[in-house]
Amino acid sequence: MHGSGPHGLDGGLVAEHLRLLGAEGIRPLGNRIALTGAGIGEINARMTWGDTAGISDEATVQAATGVMAVHGRRDGSPRGLAVDYAATATGVLVVQGLLAGLIAQARGGRVGGVEVTAQRAALLTVSQYLAAIGAEEQEAAELAPGGPPFTSMDGTVFELEALDPGTWAAFWRGLGAPEEALRQGWRPFQFRYATACAPFPAVLHEVVRVSTWQRIRAAAGASGADVCRVRSLKEWATERDEAPPWSFSGHDAAYASRPADGGPLSGLVVLEAGRRIQAPLTAHLLRLLGAEVVRIEPPGGDPLRGMPPTCSGISARWLAINRGKKAVELDIKSPAGREWLRAMAAEADVFLHNWAPGKAARLGLDREHLAAANPALVYAHTSGWAGRLPGAPMGTDFMVQARTGVGEAVRPADEPPVPSLMTLLDVLGGLLGAEAILAGLLLRERTGHGIRVDSSLLGAADVLTAPARARAVQGRGTRRPAGFRRPLRTADGWLAPTDADAAGAASHNLSHLPTAQALDLLHSRGLTAVPVVTDLADLLSTGSVTRDTHGAPAVPDPWSFT
Repeated sequence: MHGSGPHGLDGGLVAEHLRLLGAEGIRPLGNRIALTGAGIGEINARMTWGDTAGISDEATVQAATGVMAVHGRRDGSPRGLAVDYAATATGVLVVQGLLAGLIAQARGGRVGGVEVTAQRAALLTVSQYLAAIGAEEQEAAELAPGGPPFTSMDGTVFELEALDPGTWAAFWRGLGAPEEALRQGWRPFQFRYATACAPFPAVLHEVVRVSTWQRIRAAAGASGADVCRVRSLKEWATERDEAPPWSFSGHDAAYASRPADGGPLSGLVVLEAGRRIQAPLTAHLLRLLGAEVVRIEPPGGDPLRGMPPTCSGISARWLAINRGKKAVELDIKSPAGREWLRAMAAEADVFLHNWAPGKAARLGLDREHLAAANPALVYAHTSGWAGRLPGAPMGTDFMVQARTGVGEAVRPADEPPVPSLMTLLDVLGGLLGAEAILAGLLLRERTGHGIRVDSSLLGAADVLTAPARARAVQGRGTRRPAGFRRPLRTADGWLAPTDADAAGAASHNLSHLPTAQALDLLHSRGLTAVPVVTDLADLLSTGSVTRDTHGAPAVPDPWSFT
C-alpha cells in the first residue's frame, strides 16, 4: 500500500500511523492524502478545519466547539489546550476513514474518498458534555471551579483515584479529614469525569497540605485508593519504551469475506463488554461505520444508563456514546453466562472489552478461549497501560495523564503543569481503539487471519504529547509560552484569535467592547478570531447538533464518504 499526504492538519500523525500500519511512500499533497496499492483502487482523504467562518486553526476550533470551555471549568474561565487536540483527533479519524474505505472496497463496496473536519472531530470529543447540557434535567453535580490535583506538605503534586465511596472515605479518614468534608467531597469527585471539574470542600486540599507524601501514600495503601505523583515529560521520556499506540498479534483462520451492503462495516457484528468511555466510544465509532454493536451488560443492565441528567429516562451522557446499540444482559461470573458469551463470540466479527488486566484470562474469555470457536475473530482490548509499565497505578484517564507528563504538554508555561479534568485520554484512547480494530479487520480481509489488537490510554498519551517531546529533542522546550491560547476578555464574553494572530490581537484592549465590536476591530486590522463558546447550550442551535429519538443531543458523524 502506498500513500501521499499533508504535513499540515496533523498530516504528520496520519503519515506516521499509516507508515506503522505498512503504508509506503507517503508524501505531502496539500491537505489531502491518497492511498493506492496492489489489489485496491485509489482512496483519497481530505482534512479541513471546518465550515464556520473564522475557524481556520487549532485555537479557533477549540474555541468554537466548546473545548476551551470544558478544559477551563476547573479554573473558572475558558482555557485553550496547549496541545493540538482537535487536530490529533482529526488525524486519527482520517486514518479510520481510510481503513474503513479499504475494508469497504475489499468487501465489494465503492468508497473512493473520505473527508474529516477538525470542527466535527472536536464536537465528538465534547459530545458527552454537550449531551448533558442539552438533557431534560439539570446537571447532577455542580459546575464550578475546583478539583485535583493535590499538593502535599513537602511539595509533591499528585492525583488521587478512588472508585467507590468507601475507599474515598477511608483514605481521607486516614489523613484526619473532617467527616462532613469527605461526605460532601465524594459526589463532585465522583462526577469529575462527567463534569470536568470537582468543587469539593477546600479543607480537603488543606488536609493534604499538612500531610507528608509518605503519610499520603500510606493512607492510600491502607484504604485501597491510588495516588500518583504528577511527573514531567522529561521523567516520562526516561521510561518510555517507544512502542506504537497499538499492537497486533495474528492467528491462523479461514475467513471468507462478506459483501458490504451499506456502511463500510455493514453486516459485521461487534460484541462490546465495556464501561465508562474508552471501549464504548470505540464501539460507537464502529457502529457509525455500519457495524451492529451488541453490548454485554451485567444483570439489571449498565448502571450508567441511569446516570443523570437524563433524556426519556436514559442518561444523556450514556446515549452520546451508546445510542443505537443492542444489549444483552449476562452474568459473566457464572459458568452459564460465560458459555453464552462464548457462543455469541463464535458468531461475531469483533469482541471488544476494557476489563482490568488478567480478568479475561481468569474468566476463560481471553483471545485463545474465544478464538478456539472463532479463529477469524478480531479480539480487541482497550486498557490503561497495555502492560507496558510495571508497577503502574490505576489505568484511569487522570492517573495516566499524571504519570506520563500530559499536564506539562496541555498547559502553557504560566500555568501549573497539571492534568486537565477534561477526559482527554479516554476519548483519544477510544479513537485509537477504533483505529486498531479497523486495521485488524482490514488485515483479516487481506489474509483471512484472526487477530488480537491492543490499544491503551498510555498510547493516547504518547500520541498527544509527541510534538512536545519532539520540541524537547530539538532543544526548544516541552512547554508553550506563557499565555498561549489564552482567550481575550471582552465586555460580554471572550475571543480566541488564531495562533498566528494571537500577539497582534493581544495588543488591543478589548475588555470594554462587546464581542461583536471587538471582532470587527480585529478584522479591520487583518486579524482573525472567533467568539469563545462558554455555554455549550449555544451549540445546540447551530444546526450541526441534532436530537436522537430520546431527545438527547447528537453530534454529526465525523466522516463524510464519497
